[in-house]
Amino acid sequence: MTEAARVVVFAVGNPSRGDDALGPRLLERIADAYPALATVPDFQLQVEHALDLKGADLALFIDAAVNLDGPYRLFELEARGTVPVFSHALSPQAVLAVYRNVEGSAPPPSFMLAVRGQDFELGGSLSAVASAALESAWILIRELLSAPVPEAWRRTASVNPADTPGRSQSRVRPCACPETGSRDSCRD
Repeated sequence: MTEAARVVVFAVGNPSRGDDALGPRLLERIADAYPALATVPDFQLQVEHALDLKGADLALFIDAAVNLDGPYRLFELEARGTVPVFSHALSPQAVLAVYRNVEGSAPPPSFMLAVRGQDFELGGSLSAVASAALESAWILIRELLSAPVPEAWRRTASVNPADTPGRSQSRVRPCACPETGSRDSCRD
């Protein structure tokens, strides 16, 4: 990884809720392999997380998701949405919007890594599907961190495992509902 690039990685999820542990587990690996990297673990994103973006050149958000055609989906994020007056859970896009409002400038290029999960029961362990997706996502993360420049990440984002000709794209649903913040309300 280039010393000049400052990357911050956010991982959202509850380690006690089965596949919702995907983000925290990947973040543990990242922290072990890249100790100089800024990492931010939390159960959900909040307004204060916008401050963690200050000084960053690139940001990666990781969360478990349902309705993925492949083991993961990487895509670029845009700052959007209104900043809620009272909120305990924000989407990554809303965190970027908070940054833009607070700092008066564009947030760093930011990407979402949604990792396939299917079982989010309290006290559950990772499902076989999530375990396989975690290993695939780890390979991708190492690739991303070996070339921490937005253009390289954009090229990688345009070639996701499910992006095969003639195959329809799934709608990615994060495991936390952006409207309510509940980690249960968006599950199928």
